[in-house]
Formats: sequence, C-alpha cells, structure tokens
Amino acid sequence: MNIWSWDVFADAFLVIVQGLGITLGLTIACYLFALIFGFFWTFLRRIPFKPLHWVITWIMEFIRSTPPLVQLFFIFYAWPMVPVVGMTLDPFTSAILGLGIHFSTYIGEVYRSGIDGVDKGQWEAARALNFSTRQKWTKIILPQAIPPTIPMLGNYLIIMFKEVPLASTIGVAGILHMANSYGAQYWTYLEPLTIVAILFLLMSYPSALLINKLEKRMNRRFDKKEALNSSKGATA
Repeated sequence: MNIWSWDVFADAFLVIVQGLGITLGLTIACYLFALIFGFFWTFLRRIPFKPLHWVITWIMEFIRSTPPLVQLFFIFYAWPMVPVVGMTLDPFTSAILGLGIHFSTYIGEVYRSGIDGVDKGQWEAARALNFSTRQKWTKIILPQAIPPTIPMLGNYLIIMFKEVPLASTIGVAGILHMANSYGAQYWTYLEPLTIVAILFLLMSYPSALLINKLEKRMNRRFDKKEALNSSKGATA
C-alpha cells in the first residue's frame, strides 16, 4: 500500500494555497482588532471606580479562561438566537470578533505592564506641564510604554496566526479548511495536512526568529538606558 503520493501532494498544494490569502488576511484583521480593543480594556481598568474595575477584571478573566473555540461557536451559532440583540454574522466577521476579543484581553495586559513600567516622574511631569489627558497619553505615556512591549506584541501575532485555523470550524475557507475539504473529497489527509504544517512552519518560524532578535535588541537598548540613568543618579 502506497502511503505517500507526490502527485497528491502537488495537486493538494495547488488547492490549499488558495486559502493562504484568507488565512493571512484573517490573521491581520484579528490582530488589528485585538490591538485596538486591547486599549479599551486597559483604559477601562484605569477608571478610578472600583465596581467598574471589578466587573471589567471579571469579564477579562472569563474571556481568557474560556476556550476561543467555544467563543467562536457562541458568536456564530448562539448569538443569532439571543433575543433583541442577537444577529447573524458571516463566518469571517465572527472569526474576527471571536479571536480578536479573546486575544485583546491578553494584549490589554501587555499594554498595562508597559504603562505601569513608565516612571512615576513622567506622570508628575505631565501634571506639571498642565497637559490635557489626551496630550499626557499621546506625548508622554504611550511613547514610553509601547516600545518595550513590541516583542511581546509580536509574539502574540505569531500565536494568533497559529490559532486562526480554529475559524475553519465555522466555515472560514483558510488553508486548514481547504485541506480538510480536499481530504474529505479524495479520502486522503496525510498530504494536505502535511502541506498545512509546512506552510505554518515556513511563515511562523522566521517570524519567531525576527521577534527574538528584536526582543534582544530592545533589552540591550533599555538595559543601556537604565545603566545611564543609574550613573547619572550616582554622580548627582
């Protein structure tokens, strides 16, 4: 019995690669949504109102503790059945909302760690300069809080790219969906699933190396900055 067929591999590759654009497009869309929505969680948690802070924290923990596949199923299958506010969404939009909201809770924590890492003197400087809230965040806080988080945000992009195939369960025609369809049609899954694994490896591994290199560069940059500040403090 012939287990592997290069003819099947070549034929399946031409089919599966058609879903590559959808996979990449969905990854970018989900990631941008998560980046934007992550600020939503971060700023809500900074509102000095304890009941709201407790509610937002509980919601974030609930989202993080629930599998993203369950959230996708809820948005695509269950949400249309909710009275009054329920609506039917197409698979692509459902995937953006499900995966975007799920990962936004993690990215919100990344933002929070970056903001908490800003020196207290910078907050005091903003008050001393009588900056408005918008000026304080856009000119002082965020420019210092975001750069250290770039490697972590890059890692979440890679993780999201590998989680996007979950959207095939609700009908998004990405590479995994195309591979499953091909396997069901010709009753051969080894070659198409191998192609999917190779495509993910070829795109995620170089990105991981780039993120690691960027992380080391950022660490060296901030280590030098902290050393310079320490030396200035010692001479003062």
